[in-house]
Amino acid sequence: MTVRLYDTRAQALRDFAPRDPSNVTVYVCGPTVQSGPHIGHVRAAVGFDILRRWLAHRFGRVTFVRNVTDIDDKILANATDAEPWWAVAYRVELEFTRAYTAVGALPPTYEPRATASVPQMIELIETLIERGHAYSAPDGSGDVYFDVRSWPAYGSLTRQSLDAMEAAADADPRGKRDPRDFALWKGAKADEPADAAWSSPWGAGRPGWHIECSAMSRRYLGPEFDIHGGGLDLRFPHHENELAQSTAAGAAFARYWVHNGLVTVGDQKMSKSLGNVLLADEVLAERDPVVVRYALGAAHYRSSLDLSPASFDEAEAALTRIRSFQQRAQRSTDAATDAVAPDAAGADVPAAFAAAMDDDLGVPQALAVLHETVRAGNAAIDAGDGAAAAAAAREVSAMLAVLGLDESKTTGAAGGETAALDALVRTMIDQRADARATKDWATADRIRDAIAAAGIVLEDGPEGTHWSVNRG
Repeated sequence: MTVRLYDTRAQALRDFAPRDPSNVTVYVCGPTVQSGPHIGHVRAAVGFDILRRWLAHRFGRVTFVRNVTDIDDKILANATDAEPWWAVAYRVELEFTRAYTAVGALPPTYEPRATASVPQMIELIETLIERGHAYSAPDGSGDVYFDVRSWPAYGSLTRQSLDAMEAAADADPRGKRDPRDFALWKGAKADEPADAAWSSPWGAGRPGWHIECSAMSRRYLGPEFDIHGGGLDLRFPHHENELAQSTAAGAAFARYWVHNGLVTVGDQKMSKSLGNVLLADEVLAERDPVVVRYALGAAHYRSSLDLSPASFDEAEAALTRIRSFQQRAQRSTDAATDAVAPDAAGADVPAAFAAAMDDDLGVPQALAVLHETVRAGNAAIDAGDGAAAAAAAREVSAMLAVLGLDESKTTGAAGGETAALDALVRTMIDQRADARATKDWATADRIRDAIAAAGIVLEDGPEGTHWSVNRG
């Protein structure tokens, strides 16, 4: 078994060899909580959740850290007298958590907020100054900058030459030695809230964006960890700057860099100015969250994903085929064959599925194996081969669990609602059966029409009448 991942820094596929095979360590850049999540944020969460699940399948333990940036220029700009900056940050953080939970993303092992690690950031900045890689601005602003020309490896992640880079736009350039120097610490300003500043050796202020992740990853995973992840748009300047300041401070930092592709709508990047931003809350209100997860996770994680209503329709159709097979397999198996249950012990994924996932998370190829297994399972049911149908059902359940599509584990409280609906529908099915037995066709038809109007599909067979929700 060899897992291979595309390392952005190496620009090549590499065999994945964790520092400690008994504990894979992953740090993913989480949201800056100035406004609610769009579907691109959710796509990233799904992609790294699948990565985490597969690493856990292969190695066992995964320590997964995803931060929350809860202090930032945009957060301060969105604050009002009625809602202070910290209240904005907390409200929006909860919106992200709801969206992640809805699509079945596992909660992080640790989810640190930037404001809780300011002492560690100050300590890291002091180390950089001592090593000659950072300096206080001479203009009395209280700003501290990373000196990019002091670190020859700067630009190695994105393979850019320093002189070809754009100036850093994260602070007023008046106190910089070079326009590309970036802020490690931002001195407090008169027009900013007093509670948005912390004491430091350089005066009151707050951390720059990039130093936050360097300090938090070191605090929770140590100076060297396995995987650093994030969206493709974070490679520069954020991840480039993280790599520079962490290694300049003496840390080995991330061994692999993994980046997910972006979401487009109508082949255009989502943009508020274009009015094509798909807000996560709106999409999840209109679509089954499991359908949303399938649509966001079906493409290869590094590819650009162009979303349209057809994307979700196709995902819903695919899930309907899978659900239908699982229901048929459960009905065709007698009580002695409990192994078709979704959480059956000992079930494993097919070798072809594992090979696809080992090859840089080849989810499209893995889904092809899943659907082929569904097809074979349906054929086994049609042929009356209960053992083959049960084996296929076990494999399907195992694959769904790895992909986070196992609805028995992602729908939460919905299980109680399903049981209540099942009781009501079965009562109506029994009433219809009684009416048919007494040849009261008018009553039987009226009950059938009422069930259909509620979006319920009935399937009459030799083993009785079964129902399912019409998801078409």
